[in-house]
Amino acid sequence: MLLTMIARVADGLPLSASVQEDEQSGRNLVEYQTQAKQLFKKLSQDPNPPPRCTLETSHYLFHYMIERGVCYLVLCEKTFSKRLAFSYMEDLQNEFTAQYGSRLDTVSRPYSFIEFDTYMQKARKSYMDSRARRNLGQINTELQDVQRIMVQNIDEVLMRGEALSVLDTKASNLSTQSQKYKKDARYLNLRSSYLKVAAVIILVVLFLLFIRYWIL
Repeated sequence: MLLTMIARVADGLPLSASVQEDEQSGRNLVEYQTQAKQLFKKLSQDPNPPPRCTLETSHYLFHYMIERGVCYLVLCEKTFSKRLAFSYMEDLQNEFTAQYGSRLDTVSRPYSFIEFDTYMQKARKSYMDSRARRNLGQINTELQDVQRIMVQNIDEVLMRGEALSVLDTKASNLSTQSQKYKKDARYLNLRSSYLKVAAVIILVVLFLLFIRYWIL
């Protein structure tokens, strides 16, 4: 997990952030911070954004979740567990709400809760720990459906005027159509089998009638 940001959904105002710069690998996360801020603005303009989503960007993935008017976003390497990333954000959401929930609507300055970085750093270390990876199933048993979260390319989302909620609807419709196709295919296969059996029965009956007529 390389970058964590928290923002108010109503206006896209960044509330807190935690950046894991890696000087040895030469990774510069400024570009991704900019993309994250653009995404927050996009979500603020969407009347019904998907509550959970994964966005692909070059070599990384953005995962985000929206709870109580706040968006929690994390940038991860593609090999990092999606379930672990969402469990991490669930952890942040619980603590952030407990500390700042009553003050969310009163702040107007960006990064008003930047001190929350201390908790994010601590939580990140815990979730990056190899033991946490091995015991993934015990960390959060309520995230059984993370594999079904919509995945889009962030450049397409930011460049197009289309709302994320529209993309989510299209993804749901595509899934429904796929299920309908499978059901129709299953019905056609079953019908074909019945027709084959019926044809065999008719041939047998005709053969028996022919034999009976010929003997008589």
